Amino acid sequence: MKLLRIDSSARKQSVSRKLTTEFVNTWQKENPGGTVVERDLSATPLPLVNDEWSAGAHTNPAQRTEAQKRALALSDELIAEVKDADVIVIGVPMYNFAIPANLKAWIDQIVRIGMTFAYGATGPQGLVAGKKVFVLTSRGGAYQPGSFTEKFDFQMPYLKHILGFIGITDVTFIHAENQSKETAITSLAAATEQIHQAATQHA
Repeated sequence: MKLLRIDSSARKQSVSRKLTTEFVNTWQKENPGGTVVERDLSATPLPLVNDEWSAGAHTNPAQRTEAQKRALALSDELIAEVKDADVIVIGVPMYNFAIPANLKAWIDQIVRIGMTFAYGATGPQGLVAGKKVFVLTSRGGAYQPGSFTEKFDFQMPYLKHILGFIGITDVTFIHAENQSKETAITSLAAATEQIHQAATQHA
């Protein structure tokens, strides 16, 4: 089995990195023959989509210019990592009620027509199937369904939608909430326990 780990926090000692580390360590103990591929989006920032990228993505591969091929090379690599993985673990801190810019840059590179989604007679169709994804979040507050703060959560709804758009619908969110409050330790411990159980079950 192959696990793809994505970290997006700007901080080296962040809560979300602790969560992804816990998941990977547990998964490796249960699956010693497995392979882990790591993408630290803060250590190696991804380029933003530009004109050559966009033009190349909408051009027949046989007719792409060399500049377009170069612009899409990293996208090809990132998409291959996603397609090759059996399990994907994404560490996501909440920044201003949403996701970090570097994670959005990763999403923009992998959500690509003809590669991870297509349009047919019934509308868009995801082309990435058979993946189990765990999104491990860290949040300063709490955004439970039905709460006043639920409407401020642009992190989970967006990630659920965009992953589903490319065909990844088996997604589990585990939140370490209230990390700016006195209950931070308790919430982190609860999230860690959920992670141990999830990683053990999907090794």
